Amino acid sequence: QVQLVESGGGLVQPGGSLRLSCTVSRFIFSINTIGWFRQAPGKERELVARWITSSSFMQYADSVKGRFTISRDNSKNTVYLQMNSLKPEDTAVYYCNAVVVRTDYWGQGTLVTVSS
Repeated sequence: QVQLVESGGGLVQPGGSLRLSCTVSRFIFSINTIGWFRQAPGKERELVARWITSSSFMQYADSVKGRFTISRDNSKNTVYLQMNSLKPEDTAVYYCNAVVVRTDYWGQGTLVTVSS
C-alpha cells in the first residue's frame, strides 16, 4: 500500500505561481513512477508530469512544458510540482499518482484555480 497526501493548491491570478507537494508513505525509489495528473470540470483526467524513478527521465504534457517542473526531496519522501506562468486553462483538481508493480495509487486531490 502507498498513501499519498497532496497540499499546496489554491487560488492564483493568471501569470502567478504555485507549488504542489505530495508526501509519500514509503521510500520514493521503491516506487516505479510518481507524478501528477489533473482533471478539469467536464474533462478526463490527464497526465501533467511524471518521473520514472529508475532513471532521470521526466515526462511533461506539451501544455505545461517550460512552465511546470517536477522535483523531489528524497529525505522527506516528497515530490513537488512547481507551476509557473499559470493560465486559466490550468484550473483543475491535481492528483498525485504513484505506480508500484503496475498498481496505481492516488492522492485525494488538491484544487488549483487560476482566475483574476
